[in-house]
Amino acid sequence: MKNYWFKPWGWIYQPITAAGWVVTILALLFFVHVFLVIDARSHSASDTLYGVFPWAALLFLLWIWVAGKTSR
Repeated sequence: MKNYWFKPWGWIYQPITAAGWVVTILALLFFVHVFLVIDARSHSASDTLYGVFPWAALLFLLWIWVAGKTSR
């Protein structure tokens, strides 16, 4: 029997086990940390967006990949 961490929920995935929630919360905490570090060093909102976008895209793709591999 395979242990599923996520279930499909529209275009994204919903965590259904503790492991899924841990992965999701760690991803969100990492994103918040990256955002705060980049925002502290940027001079405008566009600097922040340009700095955060590559990290956010990569993190989201990694989260989607993990969720897809551990879903029903």
